[in-house]
Amino acid sequence: MFTVIVTLDVRPERVDEFLQGIAVNARASLRDEPGCLRFDVHRVTGVPNRFLLYEIYTDEQAFRQAHRAAPHYADWLTVVDRCVLNKTNLYATPVFDQDIPERA
Repeated sequence: MFTVIVTLDVRPERVDEFLQGIAVNARASLRDEPGCLRFDVHRVTGVPNRFLLYEIYTDEQAFRQAHRAAPHYADWLTVVDRCVLNKTNLYATPVFDQDIPERA
């Protein structure tokens, strides 16, 4: 398993556009990518233009190749270019992956 945790600071005037774009990306990732097990979008309490993405994939290849090659990902990059001020990716592997309900 492979986990991606993303922190995004969104331009305040573009939050609605960002939310529409991330909704499409997250839902398509779960629906259309067999290697995507989880794609959660969170808004940071007290910081209305900061968001966290929590994604779990079956393996690193499912993220780096399949996810990034998906048609909806190219659309997502356009949203990032317009809406996001700062973005940080953190990559990890679950310590107790047997406890993840979505585990294949």
